[in-house]
Amino acid sequence: MPVYEFRCKDCRRVFSLSYGSYDDYEQATPACPGCRSTDLSRLIRKVSFMTPEETRMERLADPSRLAGLDENDPRSMGRVMRQMASESGEDLGPEFGEVVDRLEAGESPESIEQSMPLDSLDSPMGGGIV
Repeated sequence: MPVYEFRCKDCRRVFSLSYGSYDDYEQATPACPGCRSTDLSRLIRKVSFMTPEETRMERLADPSRLAGLDENDPRSMGRVMRQMASESGEDLGPEFGEVVDRLEAGESPESIEQSMPLDSLDSPMGGGIV
């Protein structure tokens, strides 16, 4: 069922309308639910695509993802960790986000491990930072 978002040019209200089919939308004359105006702008929103888990895992296993990794550079490690977490599609929790933020700021993995309880670094991506 297609859903379209509109902004009324008269009252500036943003609203969504759903239609039973694309043909229904093509034949309709949408109107603002607030002021009933038909002077509307259709809004284009970000589109998301579901990626099958198998495809995500293949991407994670691709050795080219590590091409820019410098194990001696915390910023590089943080960047790769953020990319891999994004690709996994999992919420790895606030502790993981803190570790990545600190790595990207240039803090050493050793310093981060010393300042955080070890149990907070256990995540689906593996225990510890390195």
